[in-house]
Amino acid sequence: QVQLVESGGGLVQAGGSLRLSCAASGRTFTNYPMGWFRQAPGKEREFVAAISWSDDSTTYTDSVKGRFTLSRDNAKNTLYLQMNSLKPEDTAVYYCALRAGSQYDFWGQGTQVTVSS
Repeated sequence: QVQLVESGGGLVQAGGSLRLSCAASGRTFTNYPMGWFRQAPGKEREFVAAISWSDDSTTYTDSVKGRFTLSRDNAKNTLYLQMNSLKPEDTAVYYCALRAGSQYDFWGQGTQVTVSS
């Protein structure tokens, strides 16, 4: 069984930065694509960013390109999301997820990010 534990959320002013972490256990971390998603109040959960298992290539949703950076530390089994130039519309619960099959199968409990204007 895979366990994903997010941390690093909090309250920050617009223009500020946060770094989210996702610690993984239970499977060989490097063998699977992983991603970050977010869900704002009253909205559907949306994709934020993903990283491949093969070459660490990354993809981002358009609204965060140039502001967010996804990386992984395989030695620590940890996924990171560096978020810069935060905007109030980035306020959401952020979830990390691991894709063991054709879809994201394992999810963390989420960490709250609140950006004040």
